Amino acid sequence: MVPIDQVHLNFNPATLGVLNVVLGLVMFGVALELKIEDFRTALKTPKGIVLGLVGHHLLFPAMTWCLIWILHPTPSIALGMILVSSCPAGHVSNFLTHYARGNAALSVSVSAMSSLIALVMTPLNFAFWGNLHPLTHDLMREIAVSPAEMLQVIVLLLGLPLGVGLWASHRYPRFAAKAQKPMKIFSLLVLAGFIVGALGANYRYFIQYVGFVFFVVLVHNFLALGSGYLFSSMLGMAERDRRAITFEMGIQNSGLGLILIFDFFNGLGGMAVVTAWWGVWHIVAGMTVASIWRKRDPRRAGGARVAAPGVGPD
Repeated sequence: MVPIDQVHLNFNPATLGVLNVVLGLVMFGVALELKIEDFRTALKTPKGIVLGLVGHHLLFPAMTWCLIWILHPTPSIALGMILVSSCPAGHVSNFLTHYARGNAALSVSVSAMSSLIALVMTPLNFAFWGNLHPLTHDLMREIAVSPAEMLQVIVLLLGLPLGVGLWASHRYPRFAAKAQKPMKIFSLLVLAGFIVGALGANYRYFIQYVGFVFFVVLVHNFLALGSGYLFSSMLGMAERDRRAITFEMGIQNSGLGLILIFDFFNGLGGMAVVTAWWGVWHIVAGMTVASIWRKRDPRRAGGARVAAPGVGPD
């Protein structure tokens, strides 16, 4: 069997171009759900916003770097872990937070701000941590990815559609209200189809190498979800806010990660398998946690204090 670091997965360039557009539409749909009032409500819990952003863009990449030292995976798998940790929050986190009876306004606000900050932080985090770790340093030099080029792609995939969606939500609120549900369903189906398509086109490789990444993704995702709840608990946040931060740190935009891998890394085996499997696993883990929490009243769970005024149940 060929070593995973030497495998390059295949993906049709024409299909990838279509999916670039589709991901832009997904971000446009996310932005349609945002209103000024959502941000004002979320600002009533500033600790949540700060922790969500700092945890996602600073703490999680740093923890990933430490985890690589502990697990010592192959270089391409390690680089995939770094890329996943550098991506912004996945918008599935908003659905999971709402389903888990968490603070949906906080979740949506952190996701939106995370996507904006990711325009800069994703290429910077990837370049910094990828070059810092000796396991991935040589691979980074071999690939020679330009953070500036990655920034341009992320701006087109995230920044532009997010800005247009926010404008449309403010300028045409009726259209935004009618389009929210269809766009959300469309987004979930497209992202699921993207991941399934990437796996299906490389089924043989995925079956051969998924065993290499199953445990890594399991531990990596557990670290993200667990640290989100732990840090928010240490700050004394309300239970509904803890649930939101848990999903904001534990759900990554794996669709963006896959696009970047096929755009910049020629489908490098370990990176692609890690990111594709993460896209499957974080939904499984997230739905499991959300289903457990849905049965527990957040106002009584864990002795948490009642949520801030103005932040009622969903």
